[in-house]
Amino acid sequence: MSRIGLFYGSDEGNTESIAFRIQARLGEDVVEILDIADATQLEFANFDKLILGISTWDFGQLQSDWEDFWQDIAEVDMNGKTVALFGLGDQFGYGDYFIDSVGMLHDVIVNNGPKIIGHWSTDGYEYEASKAKIDGEEKFVGLAIDEDQQEHLSAGRLDQWCAQIHAEFGLQTALLTIDD
Repeated sequence: MSRIGLFYGSDEGNTESIAFRIQARLGEDVVEILDIADATQLEFANFDKLILGISTWDFGQLQSDWEDFWQDIAEVDMNGKTVALFGLGDQFGYGDYFIDSVGMLHDVIVNNGPKIIGHWSTDGYEYEASKAKIDGEEKFVGLAIDEDQQEHLSAGRLDQWCAQIHAEFGLQTALLTIDD
């Protein structure tokens, strides 16, 4: 069984918390968590399946550790890899930039050859604009989490998305039920 590499960046701990909640649902023996602040390009080669997590700061800015790794991620060979994305943002405070970093991360890796899975419906969100929205569709390129305004919806969204990517990754392990 191939493991999934979950790379995340977190300044205040919310993205890190979501990363561990994803791992709890998919299984600690299935998902290896790596902080992008300590990661190298070479570590991406250890995984055929990836989950990438990023938050959007202020007016559409990248999380600081991902920003430091930006040139490196642009050079990672993603051919043959399957990638799911998730991101955090504040749809009411920064509705013009909601989860923009997820869209930016998608755009920087998509030309490197991965299969992108885990698209997520825009239903239930109130925002003005997002670089993560797929043109012509009512979907984001990955899971959108708003721990500032809709924290009460995060567990259900995580349950649903993890079930979705579990199937899309073709995992043979059991999906775990979590009460968080």
